[in-house]
Amino acid sequence: MGKLIQLLRNRDFLLILSVILGLIIGDGARWTKMFVIPALGVVMTLSIMGIPGSLFRSPRALLLPALIGLAMNYGLLGGLFFLLNFLIIQDPSLKAGFIILLAVPPAVAVIPFSMLLKGDVSFSLIGAIGGYLGALILMPLITIGFLGPEFVDRSKVIMIMLELIVIPLLFSRLLRWRGFSEKIEPYKGMFTNWGFFLVNYTIVGLNRSIILNHPSAIAPVALVALFSTFLMGFVIGKIGRLFQVEPGKLVSLTLLGTHKNTGLAAGLALSLFDERTALPATVCTIFMIVYIVWLNFKQTRFSRGDRHN
Repeated sequence: MGKLIQLLRNRDFLLILSVILGLIIGDGARWTKMFVIPALGVVMTLSIMGIPGSLFRSPRALLLPALIGLAMNYGLLGGLFFLLNFLIIQDPSLKAGFIILLAVPPAVAVIPFSMLLKGDVSFSLIGAIGGYLGALILMPLITIGFLGPEFVDRSKVIMIMLELIVIPLLFSRLLRWRGFSEKIEPYKGMFTNWGFFLVNYTIVGLNRSIILNHPSAIAPVALVALFSTFLMGFVIGKIGRLFQVEPGKLVSLTLLGTHKNTGLAAGLALSLFDERTALPATVCTIFMIVYIVWLNFKQTRFSRGDRHN
């Protein structure tokens, strides 16, 4: 029984299980989708709860991380999506799906994943905020330029920023101020892991039919997803180590350079086009989950190697 409980608290197991269950019994996602935003809000609150308030006292010190986050997510990752979309993708619906993916801001999961992977959570938070502020301008420009003027919805970006960054940030300050953060700390990992399970299961489950009903479209989309996660992460890691970037900050840079808000992209694609257009966001979600599991495995193996040396 103890081993089962331990397994149900293991983040890698839960991430993989969320994908498997989403593909096998994804119909339940219709009922869980209403809990996605609250679950992400809880995860975000727990992830940034440990960040001291002194971080926000110097606006000038926040400018560089915000610009770096914007450059990593839109310049580097967005540029790769644009290039691979031009070279590999032929289907017009899939091309539109990748344009939407290019246009959306970083995944909010960058911040809690930074905590899980021992990255620089403060840097990830400011970098993600920079990405969302930039998205208010870049999303309309990119989508109008490539898809037409009918795609303009800044309100969704603003609402996501309020629900998943601003409100959790304020609530996390309240928890620290009232002294609840220390009491919550022992349960933070469990709530974070199960929050991700719910979110990932729902995203995969809602798009289950797309994956199962369009197998011929999976290969080129999967190739782009592979390049934008594993290959991009490898390149960022190599360059970062070459310039002797500290490990925690390198984790944050890797996440900002490999993770887009696929949930927002999938929702926009489904509401504005069709299920086929949402396929890039769905497949990229799966690859992002697998990539996080791989990063955690590599980090754990490296840590064990250090202890043995």
